[in-house]
Amino acid sequence: MPESTPITASAVAEVVDAALAAVAAATSMSELRAARAEHAGDSSPLARLNGSLKSIDPADRAAAGKLVGQARARVGQAFAPREAELAVAEESQRLADEAMDVTAVASRWNAGARHPLSLLMERMSDVFIAMGWEIGDGPELENEWFNFDALNMDEDHPARSEQDTFFVDPIDSHLVLRTQTSPVQIRSLLARELPVYVVSPGKVFRKDELDATHTPVFHQIEGIAIDKGLTMANLRGTLEHLARAMFGEDAQIRLRPNYFPFTEPSAEMDVWQPNAKGGARWVEWGGCGMVNSNVLRAAGVDPDVYQGFAFGMGIERTLQFRNDMNDMRDMVEGDIRFSQQFGMVV
Repeated sequence: MPESTPITASAVAEVVDAALAAVAAATSMSELRAARAEHAGDSSPLARLNGSLKSIDPADRAAAGKLVGQARARVGQAFAPREAELAVAEESQRLADEAMDVTAVASRWNAGARHPLSLLMERMSDVFIAMGWEIGDGPELENEWFNFDALNMDEDHPARSEQDTFFVDPIDSHLVLRTQTSPVQIRSLLARELPVYVVSPGKVFRKDELDATHTPVFHQIEGIAIDKGLTMANLRGTLEHLARAMFGEDAQIRLRPNYFPFTEPSAEMDVWQPNAKGGARWVEWGGCGMVNSNVLRAAGVDPDVYQGFAFGMGIERTLQFRNDMNDMRDMVEGDIRFSQQFGMVV
């Protein structure tokens, strides 16, 4: 509006109506900002009307100023509610545009994998199932009698100390976290008719520090065979078959005399490891021997009629040998990339 335009009620009303129409017509925050600049900015008609007040006769200036001031207030007040409406509308639209159907099938996903220790336990179990053995299972929270006494371990045996074994409070409950899967062998002898051929894979617990070759929670597979006429030759043949199934047809084992309270005679079993750190060498794989007659008697078996052998080895250790792994901590850190590299085959 030209500055010479008189400040009349009709002229001010025309400016206000145009401003209010522009506010109402704005459909976005950017359009509303443009309307504010056009109708309420420094070069807007209202601004020019306000500037022309100085050229009005002083007698009429007060009335004209009041008219312009009311117009500016009315226009200014119209922006705030419209701005709030548009902000809510734009936020709703943005949420609708960014909405995600959480029930929809992902377009990309990474296939997981079972842990290689679980796969290896099943593979080792299958070797024995193929020979006609059974798979035994037992509780991880075990009675002290099954874990120690029935296995011919004296009360003063170092393994029965609280420094080596997890005892459950109260101590007089005689409950421990099993230190081996051997209690399953005793349970199998008590529950099954003879002869018995049972392997028991599972989790065991000991107070070991976590390092490259030890973990406080690990896995074992132990086996026991009780029948008439079994000898160390049967034991060696069984272990050689297992070693070849695990490490290939060229695998070799050797038995070194040792002492275990639950077998007599007893032996440490070594396997030839061509990829051992520092060069090819024999590495200890597990323990074995003929079942001690005291163990048979504890399970109600007559040692004059039945004989048998037992053995055990660590699953983690077996996985290390099979896959040239030097650090056992990789198996327990929970990194899915560790399992994915094995897929479904160990």
